[in-house]
Amino acid sequence: MRRSSGFTLIEMVIVVAIILIIMAIAVPSFLQSRIAANESAAAATIRTLNSAQISYNSAYPTIGFASTLLSLGGSCTGSNLPTSSSACLIDQDLQTGTRSGYTYVLTNVSGTPNGNYNFIGAPIMAGYSGNRSFCSYDDAVVRVSLAAITVCNGTVPPQQ
Repeated sequence: MRRSSGFTLIEMVIVVAIILIIMAIAVPSFLQSRIAANESAAAATIRTLNSAQISYNSAYPTIGFASTLLSLGGSCTGSNLPTSSSACLIDQDLQTGTRSGYTYVLTNVSGTPNGNYNFIGAPIMAGYSGNRSFCSYDDAVVRVSLAAITVCNGTVPPQQ
């Protein structure tokens, strides 16, 4: 009789099957936890954007609210001081409009000075990076919807 060292083909198939079963259980849970984290980050980002708008309005009352994300952002390092076109109230990543699987837009800025605005945060890939859309307008209440949001107003329910 010969002694063989190592695994047989049957043993390898059983090990691979067990690994696949564990992955089938773990991957959906991982995806759901990532979606939940992205949605929490999106709600926090909408709050950050609201705070930045309120600070911008206080710093530049003749302009009112900022009309672009770039106006809220900017690079204020060294001798670069904040201005109305580069207020340095949000980080440079957020001023591009993308963060944590969501895109953010600033729309419906109107008035003289600017007295109205809408922030809308939508998942980049619905069902993968997030399931819900978030928004806020000049009342600074974070609102949420399972459907895509085009205009944020009192018809979109507040986040609970």
